[in-house]
Amino acid sequence: MIESFRNDLYDGYKTSEGMEPVLLEQIPIIENALRALGVTVWAMEKYEADDALASAVVIACEDRRVHQVRILTPDKDLGQCVSGRRVVQVDRRNNLVLDENEICKKFGVGPESIADYLALVGDSADGFPGLSGWGAKSASSVLAKYISLDKIPDDHEQWKQDGLTTLRGVEKLARTLRENRKLAELFRTLATLVDDVPVGTVDSWKWQGAEPEFAGLLKEFGATHLLDRLEKLKPLA
Repeated sequence: MIESFRNDLYDGYKTSEGMEPVLLEQIPIIENALRALGVTVWAMEKYEADDALASAVVIACEDRRVHQVRILTPDKDLGQCVSGRRVVQVDRRNNLVLDENEICKKFGVGPESIADYLALVGDSADGFPGLSGWGAKSASSVLAKYISLDKIPDDHEQWKQDGLTTLRGVEKLARTLRENRKLAELFRTLATLVDDVPVGTVDSWKWQGAEPEFAGLLKEFGATHLLDRLEKLKPLA
């Protein structure tokens, strides 16, 4: 199951509905295999994997031994965790490293506005649509000026006075936000990652090698060819 507290807030939020049963059945198997391999596993129930990652970022940043935190996912909502070059996202598929400057280039807003941005444009991966008529360009233009939903004026004339003179359809955009502000705030809550989930410490995440039962799992899975590779791996000093 992939449900979290967000499903209680919004009926349309993503669920495990539609997932092939064979995939759902593999989740606990993979969790057990990873633990046997000695990999830290954050199995979430109330929260989601991204909340665990956001919480780990906070803990890692507080550890002076950590020079850089690298989040190995290009997911848009994790952009809110990026900070300078201290915390970056790594898009391995496209061989990209997104620091704070790159996040600004990609979305037109900084990490502090990512949740607000997603509230306006929506996030199909998480199952909420954003506000009608709001797209990437309008959201980035308005949030680049006002930073957060709370600071966006209701009156479109104020937008013009504040310099948003080239943005098209400002009256309609302002009206939509004005009439759906509570919904936008709900979407922002859905998009905002929880960063105080208990996930242990930097030392507890360190790989200490596989557990003895992992070799047995490889035999059970018919993957004994991985045993040689496993024997060559050594925990970091």
